[in-house]
Order: sequence, then structure tokens, then C-alpha cells
Amino acid sequence: MTLVADIRRGTAVVGVVGLGYVGLTNAIAFAEAGFRVVGLDVEPSRVARIGRGESHLEHVPHRDVARQVTAGRLTATTDFSVVAELDCILICVPTPVRHEGPVPQPDLCHVKAAAELIQPLLRRGSLIVLESTTYAGCTEEVLQPILERGGLLAGRDFLLGYAPERVDPGNARFAPAGITRVVSGCGALCREAIETLYAKVFSTVETVSSIRAAEMCKLFENTFRWVNIGLVNELKMLCDRLGIDVWEVVAAAATKPFGFMPFQPGPGVGGHCIPVDPYYLAWNARQLGLEARFVSAAGSVNDRMPEYVVQRTAEALRAGGGQLAGARLLVVGVAYKRDIDDIRESPAVTVMRMLHDRHALVDYHDPHVPELAEHLVGRYAVKSVPLSPEAIRSYDAVLILVDHSDIDWADLITHAALVVDTRNVTAQLTASPTYHGPHIVKA
Repeated sequence: MTLVADIRRGTAVVGVVGLGYVGLTNAIAFAEAGFRVVGLDVEPSRVARIGRGESHLEHVPHRDVARQVTAGRLTATTDFSVVAELDCILICVPTPVRHEGPVPQPDLCHVKAAAELIQPLLRRGSLIVLESTTYAGCTEEVLQPILERGGLLAGRDFLLGYAPERVDPGNARFAPAGITRVVSGCGALCREAIETLYAKVFSTVETVSSIRAAEMCKLFENTFRWVNIGLVNELKMLCDRLGIDVWEVVAAAATKPFGFMPFQPGPGVGGHCIPVDPYYLAWNARQLGLEARFVSAAGSVNDRMPEYVVQRTAEALRAGGGQLAGARLLVVGVAYKRDIDDIRESPAVTVMRMLHDRHALVDYHDPHVPELAEHLVGRYAVKSVPLSPEAIRSYDAVLILVDHSDIDWADLITHAALVVDTRNVTAQLTASPTYHGPHIVKA
């Protein structure tokens, strides 16, 4: 096949639709592998920044974008007419859930919109790969019919595949090219093309027998984490009642050299994948007349955690003679996890909103997130406040919701009146028997 030969030679032109957390990471990885990459996005400001050699994402350095733009391997545009010039197209658009009605529903509007833009310009012999999270069957049931609307058939006239994204922003241990990628395609020719393409960029490629198997793999990976996080969060609430330190229990259990994998409790679950993928799996099950019971049980626990943090904060304030209404609170960390600027589905933002609703006066500090928009916190736009001993002492309580590595935790705790710690960052700082700092509440 001509396309496979072009991929092997590195002369195939790769398009990436959607230049967010997954798309831009992919665009850089494919450009670094020597491909000419064209990024497509409907957001003009995002495209303009890439054109200037700038990154709009903290975990993708400016220098990486600038290097590929300067070398002529990376360009970006809002003009989808370039689809006619592309050999391979990776669709990396958001697939959120709609929280409408009794159960969350998949929202595939972005996938459908991308397909509608690609279809009129789809070239015979080109390869289309969906990377977005979705349910098992979506590529063939939703994407394929739109792409075939012009008369070209998948597996015969063009190639169609699925490769679930595996991006972990802020995790320096795993460079994108070093992460094993799972791929599959609509028939043997499609599988050969997608495996050849991804093997040029990623160190290991695992090809599964069907697109549906690849789609289910993605759902299972993150539902595994969702369920185990729900378990440890439930254990945390039980340990609190029993007066046991859950982090001590987890650390002790982790000394078992077999049959155990440690998960850490927290204020909830954030990001695009873990709070979303399980709902796609549960929806998938309902369409088949089944019930994903573990998913639902874990969801009820994880969804409750922000409220639990607020409850524990209120209890701690009351124990000191105060109350939540009117209290001045400092939330430390609003990203969904440490050392990134991503606030998608962040439980910290939910906690802030709940505290506002209970009439607390809430500020936040996050070195990675300079500002939160009004619609996120419910009342007004708010900016990250600088930390100083005087500022810290002015708050009735400090809530540690994200354990960023670039915060001076010792200094923060030294000057705080009360600390509500959801990440166990105070464990080492308060381990000394001579510790005389503020009251610490684990939540």
C-alpha cells in the first residue's frame, strides 16, 4: 500500500484535529519523529500561538513548539481545507459527559463536528484515527457512517482506526514517545497502516484484534483507577471515624510484595479521563441491558469527597470555636493534580464553590493557575493570591487540596492557624514529637 510505504519513509503528512492537552502533545511527538504535522483547531488564538512558536499548555514547553515550527515540521491552522492534503488524520477532540437526567450521557458533539469537517475533503487511501475517549462501538457506529457519507468505504477506500490517547500531563517519568500505545483498525489493511504509523513515533505498539477492543481497553484502564480511588476514599472516611491514619494504613499495606497496588485518597477525582471514562463504560453497559455496579458505587463515593472535605473543615472550625459561615479560608491548589495547570473536573474548584455557597470567604493560591473564571467558582472571577507569613496568618484555615512540589509547605504550615490536609503533605513536617505547630485535620 502506498500510504504504508510513505509512513515508513517518513514522507506522509500527518494532521492533528484538536490542539488541546492530547492533540498538541501528539503534534509535537509526531513532528519530533520527523513527520510534517498540520494542527487543526477551531480556536484562532490557540492556532496563532503555535504559529508564533508558543505553547498554550504548561506541560508542553515553548521550546518544543518553537523547535518544530522553526524546522518547518509543525504548522497550525483553522482552515480545514488542508484536510485534502493530509495522508493521516488524528482526531483528538474532547468527549465530555452530559450531566442531564438521572445518569450521565456521552457527549460526542466534538467528534461528530470533526467528522463533518473532514468528510467532504477525505482523500482516497488516507488514514483516519480517533484518539478521543469513547464507548466500545463508537468509532464504527458514529464516526464511520459520517466519513462514508460521500461514498468512500472504510477498509476499502480509506483506512480507519482507533488509538486511545495515553497522556499524563505533569508526569516527567513517562515521555509521550516512551508510552506503549494500543491501536487497532477496521480490517487488516487498517491495522497495518495504524501500527506502522504509531511504531514510527512510540517505542512500543500493542495491536489488538478490533477497534471495539481498543475502545474498551481505554475505558478499563481509567475505570480501574476510578474504582480503586473510590475504595481508598471510602476507607479514608471509615478510618477517620475510627481515629486511624489512612495514609499509614495504605503505606503499611503497600509493603506486601504481591497482590496489592497502593492508591491514595484525596478530595475527589479530576482531569478529563478518570471522571469521564467510567461513565462511558456505564452507559455502554446500560445499552446492553447490564449494570456496571462497581462503577456506580465508586462514583457515589468519589462524587461525595468534595462535600466531605467541606464537612471536615466545618467540624475543625467548630472545634476551635468558629464556624464556616464568614470564615476566611485559603485553598492551596486548584488544578486537578500536582504540578500542572489543568483544572478540568478539578475537585478543588468544586470545594471552593461549596464553600462559597456556605458563605465562607475563600481565596486560593496555585502557582500553576493564575486565575479562575467567574462561572467556575460561582460568584466572581478570582485570582491566585501570593503567599506570605502575614497573609497566611490572616486566614482562619488553610485547605491543602493539591500537593504541588513548588510550594514551601513547611513555611505555609508554620504560619497557618489551622490546616485541613487532603493530600498528607503535612505527615513528614509534623512527625517530630516536639511539633508545636497548628492543628492539623486530615480530610
